[in-house]
Amino acid sequence: MPATVKALVVAGGGGGGYFRAGGGGAGGYQYDSAHVVTAQAYAITVGDGGAGAVDRDNIGSIGGNSVFDTVTSVGGGGGGKYTFASVGGSGGSGGGGSGWSSGSRAGGAGTEGQGYAGGSGVGSGIGGWTAGGGGGGASEVGSNASGNGSASTNNLGGNGGDGIQNSISGAATYYAGGGAGAGITSSAVQQYATGGLGGGGSNAAGTANTGGGGGCGNDASKAGGSGVVIISYATDGSDGVYPSSTGGTITTSGGQTIHTFNSSGTFTAVVTASSNFFALM
Repeated sequence: MPATVKALVVAGGGGGGYFRAGGGGAGGYQYDSAHVVTAQAYAITVGDGGAGAVDRDNIGSIGGNSVFDTVTSVGGGGGGKYTFASVGGSGGSGGGGSGWSSGSRAGGAGTEGQGYAGGSGVGSGIGGWTAGGGGGGASEVGSNASGNGSASTNNLGGNGGDGIQNSISGAATYYAGGGAGAGITSSAVQQYATGGLGGGGSNAAGTANTGGGGGCGNDASKAGGSGVVIISYATDGSDGVYPSSTGGTITTSGGQTIHTFNSSGTFTAVVTASSNFFALM
């Protein structure tokens, strides 16, 4: 039979917007439960999280792609900007849009099979009374901001979309949650929504090595979380891959050998001759 591994590839999350703006989108999420490998070295790329917006006039930056063999997960889109508003950035999951006196802006688009769109911002009245949508996550869209853009109502940021739970590491863990948008209450208090399960930030950076989107905040530190690549196979060699394979941080759990890459590196697969033959057919 072919030599196969389980492979989780999560890209870096998008950076959050600045002030009352959009949350960053989660990094693209892809899981292959039977990825065919041969006896060779595979370059692994783990994407960095995108930087948070440096000021009100810029959107958050897109996260970096993560790559294993033929699998490329796309970095999350950045959260929309506050000044004059903007659509959220597109990516693995889309960043949240923002609002201004000129109206509301939609969230950025996600990538099919990897993540969902960001939520829309709100802003139909005085420019200063706006809110941003939440960044999209691997399992759902980010929430739209609420309010009507008026100083007389609460204008509340949208929550980040949840990510997906996966046990490839040996523990059930959520990955690729969207970052939270931000808004303002009727009493002029800054309000931060909730980041999505899977490392999405709330007035904070996305969690490292989850691909979580950065939450919108009042400074430029709300970066997306870095991505991760995890490769797993049967320790007894029944998958055709053997524990003498190298690369990443190697652990075992539940009869599986697990290679975790929190940064870029090389996975060198050691397979049986028969498995290698069939994999090349």
